[in-house]
Amino acid sequence: MLAPENGIRMIYGKMKREWKWAFLTCFLLGLVVHMPIMLSDIPNHDGLDSIYFDQNMITSGRWFLMAACGASSFYTLPWVIGLLGLLFLSCTAAALCELLEIRKIWAAALAGGLLVSFPALASTFAYVFTLDGYMLAMLLAVLAVLFTKKFRYGYVPGAVCLSFSMGVYQAYLSFAMILSIFCVVMLFAGEGMCHNPLEGSKAPSVNDGKGRIKGVKNAICQSLHYLYMGVLGAVLYVVLLQILLRLQGKVLADYQGIDGMLSGGGKGGILSAVVKMYQDFFAFTVKGNILIQNVFSLTACVLLGMAALAAGILLLRHRKYWKNPVGLVIIILAILALPAVTNVILLISPSVTYHLLMRYQWVLYLIGIVALIAGNEFGRMGVWLEWAVCLSGIVLVFCFGITDNIAYSNLEKRYEKTYAYCVRLLDRIEQTEGYYPGIPIAMVGVVGDAQYPNTDVTLPVTSNMIGMNGDVLLYRGDNYEAFIRNYLGATLNILPPEAMEQMYFSQEYIEMDSFPGADSIRIMDGIMYVKTENTGR
Repeated sequence: MLAPENGIRMIYGKMKREWKWAFLTCFLLGLVVHMPIMLSDIPNHDGLDSIYFDQNMITSGRWFLMAACGASSFYTLPWVIGLLGLLFLSCTAAALCELLEIRKIWAAALAGGLLVSFPALASTFAYVFTLDGYMLAMLLAVLAVLFTKKFRYGYVPGAVCLSFSMGVYQAYLSFAMILSIFCVVMLFAGEGMCHNPLEGSKAPSVNDGKGRIKGVKNAICQSLHYLYMGVLGAVLYVVLLQILLRLQGKVLADYQGIDGMLSGGGKGGILSAVVKMYQDFFAFTVKGNILIQNVFSLTACVLLGMAALAAGILLLRHRKYWKNPVGLVIIILAILALPAVTNVILLISPSVTYHLLMRYQWVLYLIGIVALIAGNEFGRMGVWLEWAVCLSGIVLVFCFGITDNIAYSNLEKRYEKTYAYCVRLLDRIEQTEGYYPGIPIAMVGVVGDAQYPNTDVTLPVTSNMIGMNGDVLLYRGDNYEAFIRNYLGATLNILPPEAMEQMYFSQEYIEMDSFPGADSIRIMDGIMYVKTENTGR
C-alpha cells in the first residue's frame, strides 16, 4: 500500500494536462465571478423557506436530492455549498475535456471558463440551497456519457449515473443527450469512420469500400450504446422513483407538471410538443437575452458560428463524407435532432415553467465549437480559426461574468428593499388597534407596484433570469411569514390562501386602501386583513 504522499503524487501524475487546466480555470474563475453571492446570505423567494430544508423532494421526482445535498448539511450555507458546487463543476469541466477530446490548453481553459461563467449558474446560485446537489447531478450526467464512450460495457455504469442524475434534477438529462449526440457525430465524422475505439485498431482506409462499410457498422454499433445507456438509465430512474414513493406513501405532485412526465407531450400530443421544442430552442438562442445581450456578445457568437461553419465545410472537403452517404445522413440527422434533445424537458413535463437554471445545456454548444476547432487540423486556416474561437470565447466569458454580477447586485437590492418594506409593515401590524400576538392574519401576498417606484433597472439584462429580477422577494402570504420570522425575529399567524377566498371579492376588501394607506389593515370577525396589492386590483 502506498503512503498518502506517494498516492497523491501517483494520482496527480495520472491526470492529463488539459484536465488540470480545465479544473483550475473553472474553480478559480468561479471564485472570482461568484464570490459576491458565496459570501452573502441573500435569499430569493424560494430561499425564504429553505434556511433549513431536508431536500426531500421525492414528490417532484427528485429522490436522490436529499443525499446529494446532505454533505453540506441541510442548512443554507452559501460559502460551503458554493465551494462544493464549484468542485463538482470543475470536475465536470475536466470530464468534458476527456469526453470531447479537447487536448489543447487554451481550449481546455476556455471550456472551464464558459462552463462556470454561463448565467444559468448564476440562476442556480439564486437557489443556492440546492446548488451542490445540482452540480453533482450535472457531473453524473457527463460521466454517464463518458463511461459509455470509454468502456465496452460502459453503458451499464453510465445508466446508473444517469438515473441518479435525474434523481437529483431531471433537467440535466438534456446534458447527457446532447453529449451523446456529439459523440455519435464524432464517431461518424472521424477520419474514414474506420476507427473503432473499443477494438483499439483501425480498419482499412477511407478509399477502401469495404473499410468504409466496416467503419460505418462499427460506428452504428457503438452509437447504440448511448441509446442503451439512456433507456436503461430512464427505466432505473422510474423504478427507483416508484419504489421510494411507495415506501414513503407519497405520489408525484403536480408541480411543474411532473405528475404527467410520461403523458406523451401533453394535450397536444407528441407532434405539438416537438414543434414547441424547436420553436423554443431558436427563440431562446436568438432572443433569450442570455447568449446575446450586447454588441460584444453578438459579435462573439457570430464569430463562433462562422468558425463552426467554416470548420464543417473544411472537414467535409478534406474527408469527402459524400463518399459514405449512410454516415453523412446519420451526421445530418443527429445535428437536426439537437434542438429537440436540448428541450427534452418540454416532452417530459409539457407544462413546465422554463427557468434559466434548466437551460444550462446551451453552454455545451459553445464548448462544442471550441472542441471542434481545437480537435481538428485545418491547415493554414487552423491558426485563424483558433484565434477567432479563443478571443470570442474570452469575450463571452467576460460578458457572462458581468451578467452574473448584475444579477447578484439586483438580488441584494431586492433583499434590502424587502427588509425595509417588512419593517414598516410589521410595525403597522403591531400598532393596529386590536392586534395581539397570534391573531389570524390574511394577506394576498403581492406587493403593490402602484404605491412604489419601479427601481429594478436590470431588466434589460435579467429579464430571463427567474429569481434574480424584480424589486422584492415577496409573492405569497407565506413569503411574508417566512421573511418576518427569519430576518425580523417576529412570528405572524398567516392564514392559508383559501382563508381569503370569500373576503377577497367582497366590497369591504375592495374599498380598503393598499399598504401603506391608512385603511390598508382591518380587523373583521377576529381576522386581521392586510391589503398589500394595488388598489382596485
